[in-house]
Amino acid sequence: MKYLVDSSAWIEYLEGSTKGEKVNEILKEDHEIIVLPINIAEVISYISRKEGNSDLAYDVIIKNSKQFNITPKIAKEAGLLHSKMKEEKQGFSLADAFIAITAKSLSANILTKDNHFKQFKEVTIL
Repeated sequence: MKYLVDSSAWIEYLEGSTKGEKVNEILKEDHEIIVLPINIAEVISYISRKEGNSDLAYDVIIKNSKQFNITPKIAKEAGLLHSKMKEEKQGFSLADAFIAITAKSLSANILTKDNHFKQFKEVTIL
């Protein structure tokens, strides 16, 4: 299976939480793990604000995933989705829109702890 791992799932994994253990199980199995650069930035920002080891967090993400760079077409579709979703859900970020559109374009399952993704077809909520 192909998973696009959301920032919230990486943070749970890095913090070693119960939900992070579920991420760990998926990482250990034979799956294709994908991350977007915007998610790397979100995780590094979070870890840095918590005064954690951002270099270690970065290395763990890079070691355990393939990085996918956003195309202009995905950026356009993410912008349109974000505009629509902001009317319905205030907490839906532009990063979330990038994840949703990229996952759809790659036929990947979104791995997240964020419930606002549950409306999308392929999602695993921790």
